Amino acid sequence: MLQFGYNTGVINAPEVNIENFMKDVYKSRYGEDIQDDSVKLLYSLAVSIFAIGGMLGGFCGGMIANRFGRKGGLLLNNLLGIVGAVLMGCTKLSQLYEFLFLGRFIIGVNCGLNTSLVPMYISEIAPLNLRGGLGTVNQLAVTVGLLLSQVLGIEQILGTDEGWPVLLGLAVCPPILQLVLLPWCPESPRYLLITRQWEEEARRALRRLRASNQVEEDIEEMRAEERAQQAEATISMMELICSPTLRSPLIIGVVMQLSQQLSGINAVFYYSTLLFISSGLTEESAKFATIGIGAIMVGMTLVSIPLMDRTGRRTLHLYGLGGMFIFSIFITISFLIKEMIDWMSYLSVVSVLSFVVFFAVGPGSIPWMITAELFSQGPRPAAMSIAVLINWMANFLVGIGFPTMKNSLENYTFLPFSAFLAVFWIFTYKKVPETKNKTFEEILALFRHGNGRSMEETSVSKETDVSGMVESDQKL
Repeated sequence: MLQFGYNTGVINAPEVNIENFMKDVYKSRYGEDIQDDSVKLLYSLAVSIFAIGGMLGGFCGGMIANRFGRKGGLLLNNLLGIVGAVLMGCTKLSQLYEFLFLGRFIIGVNCGLNTSLVPMYISEIAPLNLRGGLGTVNQLAVTVGLLLSQVLGIEQILGTDEGWPVLLGLAVCPPILQLVLLPWCPESPRYLLITRQWEEEARRALRRLRASNQVEEDIEEMRAEERAQQAEATISMMELICSPTLRSPLIIGVVMQLSQQLSGINAVFYYSTLLFISSGLTEESAKFATIGIGAIMVGMTLVSIPLMDRTGRRTLHLYGLGGMFIFSIFITISFLIKEMIDWMSYLSVVSVLSFVVFFAVGPGSIPWMITAELFSQGPRPAAMSIAVLINWMANFLVGIGFPTMKNSLENYTFLPFSAFLAVFWIFTYKKVPETKNKTFEEILALFRHGNGRSMEETSVSKETDVSGMVESDQKL
């Protein structure tokens, strides 16, 4: 996931250098200058083609996970990462900007597969009481990658005409590292036992993961999950969409992914420097404020790791969305009155940084994790494919649409995101169940008997109020 974070942020800093390279190549080919609008279009293609590759990779993730396993799929995916990074690194050497587009597309496919396979693998190998925390480590890797790309991209390091191909080519390091390290890790025991029916291999993997020979409890939990979804077996995407039992968790999974992408966070990631300049900062200050965003993301993700299994996914997601809603309103206010009051540009910076803090608390990591938690072994790969595809599509739309939206709405740019955040907060409050410390079988049971959230409330009332048992049964 470090690869995903790095390649999301790496294209921002060297924008001018890449555009100058495209102008030089065009002139040497055709003997005339390329128009500014055309070079902007080529650059935006280099940015957005990454998300198109991500959609394709995310969509294929479920199929790859079932065919090659979670670990096997990740190992094969590293080959794509190496090819994509080498193409990007050789762009200037070859004097072909087409290499940049192709490299960004291939690395997009690589990252799309990662966003599908990694959360699935983590949720399946993690012990019940650490599943939330380990899911957040997934997001920590994204934020570290993002920060690394921002720091290396400054003018004093690799954000130069000579340095930008190296900056893009460094994406070759994570896949090489994973090719060396991942073979030492065990395959998902759930995949081995439930999908492949290899019990002895599953026991061996569990003994390594738990550092103990006492794995019967885990095996029994997997057996219970297997019995619960015997009728489902491995489910195709079409069967998943048509299944009445699984429709509710699928809708929750999709809306959770949309709450991550349509919250406005990608507008901040892709165009943060531009946002800070328009709020009144100098270009140099704006670049360092952007690095501040990356640093805050890393810090807050570290803070949220222990909170995930203590506070719960639903609660943290509500806090995150609520905080983002409040600060998106502050961002709009600061944009509106920055001409009248000098220090308003600082309120704008503080509001953007606070917006990022609340994103890291909940919406940053929870959607990836909760989608994998809401489904049992059979439908999980197909569900992850659909959810990840939707995530990348929304990512693409925000990346393409935000500059136009900024030109049209000007100071009111963040208001549509505020509206989305309010809708997502209400949906999470009404519909999303708490998955903290629940087995996959228990989570599935919530949806079997009806809506996940109302079912959870019913089960809580049964535990705390025995006298209300009859009424609870009638509700069920």
